[in-house]
Amino acid sequence: MSAKDPCIITVIHCWSAPRSRSTALLYSFESRGADTKALDEPLYRRWLQEKLHGSSDYGITRPYAGHFLCGTPPEDDDQDDWRWDREKQCLNERIYHSVEALAKQDINQGVIFLKQIAKFSHLFDFETNFENSHDNDPIHDEWTHKIQAFVAENDIQLVHKHVLLIRDPLSVLGSWMGKSGDVHQNNPHPEEVGIIQLLDVYSKVMGATFKNTDDGAVVIDSDDLASQPVKMLQDLCTSLNIEYRDSMLRWKSGKHECDGPWAKWWYHDVWESNGWDAAIEDKSNSGSSGVNHPRTKKYKTVPAELMPVLRMSYPAYSFLKTCTLSYKERNISTPPSGRLYEDPRNEHVLVYVGSSSGAGGGKIIPREMASVSPFDSSVQGGDATWEGIRIYNGRIFHLDEHLNRLFRSAKALGFENVHSRADITEAIFRVLAANGMRDGAHMRLTLTRGEKCTSSMNPRFNVYGTTLIILPEWKPTEGATAYDNTNGISLITAGACRRSPPSALDNKIHHNNMIQNILPKIQANNAGVEDAIMLDTEGFVAETNATNLFMVRCDSVQCPNHRAGHGDKSYECKAVLVTPTADACLPGITRETVLLLAKELGIGTEVRRVSLSEFYCADEVFTTGTMGELTPVTVIDGRVIGEMGRVKGVVTEKLQKAYKEAIKTRPEWSTEIPPFC
Repeated sequence: MSAKDPCIITVIHCWSAPRSRSTALLYSFESRGADTKALDEPLYRRWLQEKLHGSSDYGITRPYAGHFLCGTPPEDDDQDDWRWDREKQCLNERIYHSVEALAKQDINQGVIFLKQIAKFSHLFDFETNFENSHDNDPIHDEWTHKIQAFVAENDIQLVHKHVLLIRDPLSVLGSWMGKSGDVHQNNPHPEEVGIIQLLDVYSKVMGATFKNTDDGAVVIDSDDLASQPVKMLQDLCTSLNIEYRDSMLRWKSGKHECDGPWAKWWYHDVWESNGWDAAIEDKSNSGSSGVNHPRTKKYKTVPAELMPVLRMSYPAYSFLKTCTLSYKERNISTPPSGRLYEDPRNEHVLVYVGSSSGAGGGKIIPREMASVSPFDSSVQGGDATWEGIRIYNGRIFHLDEHLNRLFRSAKALGFENVHSRADITEAIFRVLAANGMRDGAHMRLTLTRGEKCTSSMNPRFNVYGTTLIILPEWKPTEGATAYDNTNGISLITAGACRRSPPSALDNKIHHNNMIQNILPKIQANNAGVEDAIMLDTEGFVAETNATNLFMVRCDSVQCPNHRAGHGDKSYECKAVLVTPTADACLPGITRETVLLLAKELGIGTEVRRVSLSEFYCADEVFTTGTMGELTPVTVIDGRVIGEMGRVKGVVTEKLQKAYKEAIKTRPEWSTEIPPFC
C-alpha cells in the first residue's frame, strides 16, 4: 500500500437496545462483501462476566453463561467450537484482527461494523473509541497500542463512527413477552432492557466529539429502516461517508459467520429472514421472507410488571427520535413558504405547557418534545380558548385586553380551577425569556379545560385543572403565515359554511373548535386566494375566516382620493369607515383599536350590518388582526376594489401608519417585558 493511496477503514459502532433489528443490520453490513467485517457484540462476554460475578446482578441469567465465560461449547454445539473460542478475545483484539485482514486485501476503503448493545457502553472509552481497561488488566491497552502501531506502519486511517439504532420501547419490550424472554427469565429491569443507556451513549458521543459536531452520533429508527430500507440505508451510508451497496438489502437465511455463539437462543426470527422485507419485490414467493414478514407480526398484551420500565424508557426514546435521520424529513408536503421554518430560529423554539393543578408546575420544553395528553379536552373535543398576541420592541401589545378576553371566554365555557392571571403572565415572561424574544414575535396562548381522568365529553371528569399552552414564534407581520400588507390580498366569499348567530354558537367566545374557519380557508386555498369572506345566516358579511373586515365608502363624486378623473383636489374627503357588527363574528382587539384610531383621526365610523354587494362596491377594503395588523384587500370574488388603481386607499394607509405609530408611542396599550439575564 503506497503513501499516495492510503486505506481508510471506517469502524462503525452500532449501539442499540435488544430486539431493535440490530442483528438484521449486522447481516446487512456483512452482505457488503469482503471489504467489510461484521462483529457481533464483542463486549458481551465481559459484561456478562461482570454482572454474574458482581454484587448487583439484577437477576440477570443466561443458560449458556458458564460455557460462554469459559470459551468452551456445550456438548450439543461442538461444531461451532470456534465461535465460543473467538469470544475470549476482547473488543480491541477483534478490531486488530479485522484491520489486519482488511489490510491484506490492498483496498482503499474498508468497513468494520460492530453490533454493540447499549447496556455494555460503560465498558467502552468514547474518547479513544476502544474497550477500556479494568482491574489493572493491561490487555486492552496492549491491543490498542498494537492497532495504533499497525495502522501507522501500513498507512491506514481509522475513522470511528457511532450509530444509534433505536426502536419504540413497546416493541423492544416484546422481547420479554415470548420465547426470547424465557432465555433471561423475563427480567424486565431497565438495566437489562438498555433503552435508557442509549441516551447515555448519545451524551458520551456528543461529549467526546464536542469540538467537531459533524462526528456526532447518527441516529436511525429501526422501524424506518424496515419500512424504507433502500432510502434509510442510503442515508445511513451517506452519513457515515461510506458507499451504499444494493447487496445490503439481502442476506442468506440461517446461521452467519459473524454470529455470536448465543445466536441459537436469540436469533430465531432473523435466521428465518433473507433480507429487508420492503426490498424484496416478490413477496408472494414462499422463498422470500424479510424481517417484516407476516410471521413476525405479533399482537401482544403488555404485562403490568413491564409498565415501570416502559415509563422510564419512553422519555429517552422520544428525545432520540427527534435526532433520527428521518425526523427532519417527516413532512410529506411543502408549506406555502417552500420551507418548514420561515424563520430558521423557529426550528429550535421553546414552548410552555403546564397545568393549573401545580403538580410539577409548567415546563418550558423544545417544540419537538412538547405534547399534551390525549385525555386533554382540547384533543377530546376542541374544548379550549385561545389568543394570538404580538411582541414589539420589548413590550407585549394589548396583553391586558387579550387576557381579559381569554378569561371571559373561559368563564362563558364554564372552566373551573383556572390558571390565575399572575400565573399566565409569569409563564409568558418565562417562555419569552427562554427564547430571547423581545421583538418580531407572535405567541399563540391556549387555555384548555384541562386533562380528563377518562375519555368523555363530560366536564365533571376534568379533575386536574386547566392546561396552559404558550407557543411563541419568530413571525413577521408580513409573510407566508401572515399577509401582504404592501401589495394587498384577494378574497372570495365562502360557500362552505356560514357564521353562526349567538342562538347557535356565540362567536364572542374565542374557542378552539374552529372547523367553521378551516373549511372556508380550504376553499380559499383551492381558489388561489388568501382568505374567504364569511356571511352570517341571513347573508350579511360577518368577517373572514381569520380576520375582521372593514370597508371605506365615499359617496361624493368630487373626492380626489376615491374618484378617478373626477375629483376636486380642493374637496375634503368625507369617507366613512364601516365594519360589520359583532353579532356573528369575534369583536377583535385590533378591530377595536382601529375604530378608536379612526375616531382620533376624525374619520367617521359605522358599525352595522353590511351586505356583500357593499363590499364589492367599496372604495377601500382592509382586514384587521393581531397576526397581520391591517392588510389592504384588492379583489373580492373577482371584483377589483376602488376606482383609483391603488393597492392601498388613502384611509387604509393613514390607519396603517397610525397603528404602527401607536405600537411605538402608546406604552399604556402594552406591557413591558422584564429584562432577561
